Amino acid sequence: MITELRERYNAAFSQARYEAFIADLNRTYRFPMDFHLCETPLFLSAPLMAELLAAGERLACALLSADHLARSRAAVPPQLQLPAATQPECLQLDFALCADGEGGIVPRLIELQGFPTLYGFQWLLDRKLRQHFEIDPSLHFYVAPYDEASYLRLLREVIVGDCDPQQVALLELHPDRQKTRIDFACTEALLGIRTVCLTEVVQRGERVFYSDERGRTVPIQRFYNRLIFDDLSGEMLHKAYRLCQSAAVSWVSHPHWFFRLSKHSLPLLRDPCLPEAHFLADLAAYPPDLTDNYVLKPLFSYSGSGVDLDPTPEKLAAIPAERRAEYLLQRKVAYAPLVRTPDGYAKAEVRLLLLWHAQRARLETVATLVRLSKGRMMGTRFNKDQTWVGSTLAYHQRA
Repeated sequence: MITELRERYNAAFSQARYEAFIADLNRTYRFPMDFHLCETPLFLSAPLMAELLAAGERLACALLSADHLARSRAAVPPQLQLPAATQPECLQLDFALCADGEGGIVPRLIELQGFPTLYGFQWLLDRKLRQHFEIDPSLHFYVAPYDEASYLRLLREVIVGDCDPQQVALLELHPDRQKTRIDFACTEALLGIRTVCLTEVVQRGERVFYSDERGRTVPIQRFYNRLIFDDLSGEMLHKAYRLCQSAAVSWVSHPHWFFRLSKHSLPLLRDPCLPEAHFLADLAAYPPDLTDNYVLKPLFSYSGSGVDLDPTPEKLAAIPAERRAEYLLQRKVAYAPLVRTPDGYAKAEVRLLLLWHAQRARLETVATLVRLSKGRMMGTRFNKDQTWVGSTLAYHQRA
């Protein structure tokens, strides 16, 4: 952490300034925020940012290796075992910032996901933070060699490509009810695409359509996919599967990446930044320090849903045999209390946002998303009645 910048920011902070910042964000686009935005960004030193980026580079290469891609197919539901793009267009890597025992800070990978995140909102957040707070101009939000302009160019190349933006649909189920809807509005404004509810999509043979605000039928060439298939059921799940069968529409990212690049990947990877992880179904015996030092996670949950921080042999034994392959047992990590706030220290988790660069044929880290917490986990329900927690971004020094 950068002590001087933290002290300067804290001294200049006021509740009135924060409330003006939030009000500005809420009225900029057609949707307000539906999640708590942290009162502060994170300030990362050049060495710690370099370590995060190096870990991200290693993991991205490992995830796209032929061996991992072959093994990852086991995670995909049978209905999504279809020919699709050979690489994911986006990847999220979530790192806990932990003490190394020698006075330093090290990143430890907690989760990963081959699924879009708040690429639009984070752009807006950087702009508004700089407008409402004195952010040192030497600090960067975008990761070198990217700046705002090149980030937006790459985002457009990835999501829109050579399609007509009007024929690119951000696909979600009931998007106006989602907590991330402000990101949908930002993405629409940045790229000129349309957010479409799954219920409004019409499929006629191979072709797929939506109706615009004038009632005109518009063909869809590409879906910017924000559907989480694991949350769908019944007719909506069947409809989503049928859309995946259409050869007339492409996906960014194809739904199978949600499964192939996920917690399912953690036991298959080897890296110094990875805590020990096992598929529950593979364990013949439980670790003797199970309850104190391990956490149980459903493979395809998100936002902390279904996570058990205190697993016991009795709890694990109660999971039916046919469902044990759906769970991961991961060694806990100790988040370091790093961020000084007016009422104590907060813990930090840094998400690296990666996008596919077609010309260089690689996933590249372009920006960050950060969550601060004073509870046992990062989610809202673990931080009720707390301040200086929630979602934000990281500013960093460049070497």
